[in-house]
Amino acid sequence: MLTYRRAEERDRQTILDISAGVEVFTPEEVETVDELLECFLHQPGQEDYLFFVATEDDQVLGFICVGPTSLTDRTYDLYWIAVSKLQHNKGVGRKLLHYTEDYLRDQGVRLIVLETSGTPPYEPTRAFYERVGYEGHLAARDFYKDGDDLWMYTKHL
Repeated sequence: MLTYRRAEERDRQTILDISAGVEVFTPEEVETVDELLECFLHQPGQEDYLFFVATEDDQVLGFICVGPTSLTDRTYDLYWIAVSKLQHNKGVGRKLLHYTEDYLRDQGVRLIVLETSGTPPYEPTRAFYERVGYEGHLAARDFYKDGDDLWMYTKHL
């Protein structure tokens, strides 16, 4: 049975291993996950980043990172969501995202925003967000680099 909770120090290596196993994440992106996780775990009282994990039998199967969007009214960014390759297509990501949305809704958050790549390897990612109720928009052509468009997705809570 899946359970959800805030990430803890004991989850760090598994979160990093899951990140490194995501084929579309660059080493720089995995390093950024580590930096944000460090902030979450070791800066008490910080509210810029929240990490939640999905577990089964106390083993981390996936994680999500969200945080408030500066200068907005109750809008949060979804920075990362990733699930162990062995757990793909089993509903872990969808359930973890719904858990996080419920948590944010209870905190009074009104909107979640996320950005992702428009390249073919990210097609499953974009399809996932659309399946779980996010509305996508092409935001900027060639944003990340030539041929790599920025897509933004939003969901009102």
